[in-house]
Amino acid sequence: MKSKHLDIPLFICVILISIFGIIMIYSASCIWSEYKFNDQFYYVKHQLIFFFLSLIVLFITSKIDLNFLKKKSNLILGICLIMLILVLIPGIGTVRNGSRSWFGIGSLGIQPSEFAKIGLIIYTAKYLEHNKKEMHDVKKGALPIFLVIGLFFIAIMLEPDFGTAMVIVLTLICLIFVSGLKISFFIKLGIVGLLGIVALIIAAPYRMMRIVSFLNPWSDPLGSGYQIIQSLYAIGPGGLLGQGFMNSRQKHFYLPEPQTDFIFSIISEEFGFLGVLIVCGFFFFMFYRMVKIALSSSSLFQKYLCFGLAFGIFIQAGLNLCVVVGLIPVTGYALLLYS
Repeated sequence: MKSKHLDIPLFICVILISIFGIIMIYSASCIWSEYKFNDQFYYVKHQLIFFFLSLIVLFITSKIDLNFLKKKSNLILGICLIMLILVLIPGIGTVRNGSRSWFGIGSLGIQPSEFAKIGLIIYTAKYLEHNKKEMHDVKKGALPIFLVIGLFFIAIMLEPDFGTAMVIVLTLICLIFVSGLKISFFIKLGIVGLLGIVALIIAAPYRMMRIVSFLNPWSDPLGSGYQIIQSLYAIGPGGLLGQGFMNSRQKHFYLPEPQTDFIFSIISEEFGFLGVLIVCGFFFFMFYRMVKIALSSSSLFQKYLCFGLAFGIFIQAGLNLCVVVGLIPVTGYALLLYS
């Protein structure tokens, strides 16, 4: 891998995030994994395996010509859609946390929706490049790509996985926005989207319970409001410098999923506001570097591809942080690279 093809600051940032994440997974999970598996390093071992596997994948994918991805974008998207359909079939897809969104492989699991994120970004980047002039015409330019996005949104909602569906939609809307589509269209789309979200919330009682617990967690402190209350109990005592590494109290069976969805709460509790700045600073730096790469790219496809990946990472991380601090309802989404 030649250094001229690698953004060194971005690579170092990702490695530092991953290492810090591994350290915090140990702190957040050691009590629970010791109790459940009689091994306080259980989750850390798994995270280390995936970390080294990801480095191998990084090296391999860095060799792929981006023009090859552009040529195969339709095939990639088709495979992603087939996987989303297959996972809905009982006996093929497995149910975890009430959502049939996993292919089970032993103790491991694969979510096809994670591949769909990448596939849609690649396809949308190619579409925007090929239809640059038509994008000013809503019917000829914007409508076809939004129909494709809508199809994938429905497939993921059938699992159901509202959090992933929203991340994908928001990412692609941001990507299409930078293509130069009229702002008036996005205003209308926002109104329609808001009405759609309200309809989805009303249609599913558990989503309504999340809204109620978001507005007033203490209305059901041992039920729907339990997670956010315990999360705030972790963040509150953190102060400026926190309680110290390994000194979290909420990881002692109070806060559910401390090593996944709510790891930011443990970071805030142990490292305080300093930990918040570290986490947010890393993500802002990643976004800055990726946007800089996108702006410097001479290829329109590569420009859109990089913008899409940047938006996807930033939105996914932002939604998790907003959930943990109680700014939006719980969506059940892990913190990217840390969890």
